[in-house]
Amino acid sequence: MVRLSRKLILKKYAFALFLTTLLIPLFSGWLGQSTGFYNLAPYFASVYFFILVPVFDFMLGQDPMNVPEELTKKFSEDAFYRYLTLACLPLMLLVLIYGANQFISSELTLIGKIGWIINIGIIGGVISINVAHELIHKNSKFEQYSGGLLLSLVCYGGFKIEHVRGHHVDVSTPKDASSAQYNQSLYHFLPRAYFHNITNAWKLEAKRLKRESKPVWSLSNELFIWYGFSLLWAVLAFIGWGWQGVIFFLGQSFIAFTLLEIINYIEHYGLRRKQKDNGRFERVTHHHSWNSNYFLTNILLLHLQRHSDHHAYPRRRYQVLRHFDDSPQLPAGYASMVLLALVPALWKKIINPIIDEYYSAGEN
Repeated sequence: MVRLSRKLILKKYAFALFLTTLLIPLFSGWLGQSTGFYNLAPYFASVYFFILVPVFDFMLGQDPMNVPEELTKKFSEDAFYRYLTLACLPLMLLVLIYGANQFISSELTLIGKIGWIINIGIIGGVISINVAHELIHKNSKFEQYSGGLLLSLVCYGGFKIEHVRGHHVDVSTPKDASSAQYNQSLYHFLPRAYFHNITNAWKLEAKRLKRESKPVWSLSNELFIWYGFSLLWAVLAFIGWGWQGVIFFLGQSFIAFTLLEIINYIEHYGLRRKQKDNGRFERVTHHHSWNSNYFLTNILLLHLQRHSDHHAYPRRRYQVLRHFDDSPQLPAGYASMVLLALVPALWKKIINPIIDEYYSAGEN
């Protein structure tokens, strides 16, 4: 137990490495200044996440460590992990300001400007959305509101409502547009996922307000608050950088929430909950989400890859999420799987046989 505890302590502080993601834009800017390749430098973020991270994932290997059950409460209450996530809101605001300043540079061509939208959009997907995903599930109002503000930075405030009250209820059923069906391509999935997130969030919030006898068209409606903040950021971008600032803000938002929906596609593709005779679906377990357990991506994404345990126990904090060998296992980390999902024929060739074998073996 002493050796295990020492490893857990080392892993605890390793989680701080996920904040290095926020340094990628700064390094990209320095790279451009140092080399003179201003238009290519912002694409370093793509190289880092989709080439370097997969390589190091395979080099460092799997992450076998689960926090022992007797230590779960202690680790869950450790404020260090919570402070790491809460620090992301002010830091992400600074990154957006830095990115906007880079975007309006006269040294950039259209290629360079697109590069900065992609660069900051990837950071927004990894930080704004991923950290918000952690925070909106928590009981603390402060954490929930911080999550909402992070989502407002990428114009996807509806996710706060739809994800918790919609996706987690209907996951791995035909009702959920965020759960990709077997043989559904990413490009068929994405537009439906965008539309579902926006419209279902409105329906769920309207239903809540009706239940509480409150008007839908009021500030009691959370959607007006979070999208209102997105509008505020867009106005501030216009004041600070003109129309270029607005284009940058909206562009990086699109990249960020598209990355989110690609991850949604990966996390539930082809998995299904059995429907009972009464028409209801079986309860959600760790069999209804894909699991990936590569160490580096686990650290950089705050255990998001242990998605099976997250759906089985949504309020469980990231530091104590568990790996289960009997969950459906992805063949690589999320960064690699994003690239694979972009090529539907290759995706189906690799993933469909894993699904077929999983269900033929009698799992779930």
